[in-house]
Amino acid sequence: MIAAYIDEFIMFCAGLWMTSVGFGYLPLSKNPANRLPLVRHFKWMGPLLLVIAVVLAAAS
Repeated sequence: MIAAYIDEFIMFCAGLWMTSVGFGYLPLSKNPANRLPLVRHFKWMGPLLLVIAVVLAAAS
């Protein structure tokens, strides 16, 4: 039971981090010229991970 809450909390934190990196609030590296192509997908993957974490928390 507690493990599920820990898993959802980690998913929520990862979603916050992905969203903030995807929208440019946090830098992924110190050199912005080395931005990886995957980072552009963080704009939709981060909010999706947040929604999944909230739905799983509400279901449990």
